[in-house]
Formats: sequence, structure tokens, C-alpha cells
Amino acid sequence: MQHLVTDLLVTLAYGVVGVVLMGIGYVLVDLATPGRLNHLIWTERNRNAALLLASNLAGVGIIVVASIAASEDDFVLGLIGAAAYGILGLVIMAAAFMLLDLATPGRLGELLVDPEPHPAVWVSAVVHLATGAIIAAAIS
Repeated sequence: MQHLVTDLLVTLAYGVVGVVLMGIGYVLVDLATPGRLNHLIWTERNRNAALLLASNLAGVGIIVVASIAASEDDFVLGLIGAAAYGILGLVIMAAAFMLLDLATPGRLGELLVDPEPHPAVWVSAVVHLATGAIIAAAIS
């Protein structure tokens, strides 16, 4: 029974770190896009904004999963690693978004919140996922 309780508490701790990192990712995507992200997605049902946010959250999740897997049953190391690599991933995702914005015509944030589907959102989404995968591979 003690082993089960310990495992549940460890899972809870990793879950809290993951949710906090995804919350930070949400704020960063909200800052990168014009308007309020919650309004764009839940009121206007903007698919571009939803895809951008979903890819960011998935990228963060990939990083956290890799950190947990690489922790080799060292809870403290795994928790610190998940938080540190997650923050690093978010910083790199934000930098990649800004570089992509510089390399493309127009303002990427404005294109991504256009009510009409825009191909630029797919490019940006893949950048988020690829960033998460690259960091995950580096962790292993």
C-alpha cells in the first residue's frame, strides 16, 4: 500500500509540473497572438489559434514525458529535469516562433488568428512539435 501511495504522489507532482508548464505555454501563445486566446478559440472557434495552442501544449507534453522517462526512477532529478527542460523548451519554441515570423512575409501572429484557415498555422504547429521532439531526443 505504501508503494501505491508513493507512486500516486510522484504522479501528482509530475502532473502539477506538466500542467504549470502547459499554463506557461498558454500564456506565451496568448502573448504571441493578437487578441485574447480564450476568446479566439472558445468564442470565435478560430481553428488557427486552436491548432497553434494545441501544438504548443503537445510540444511541452513531449518534453515532460521524455524528462520523466530519462529520470531513471530518481524522483527529484526527474521533477527538476521536467521543469527545467520544459522551461527551456518553451523558450526555444518562442524563439523559433519569432525566427519564423522574421523569415515569413507579414506578421505571423496576425495570420494565425485569421478566421479563415491559413497554411502558416501548420508550419508554426510543426515548429512547436519538432522543437519538443528535438529537446526530448536531447534528454534521452
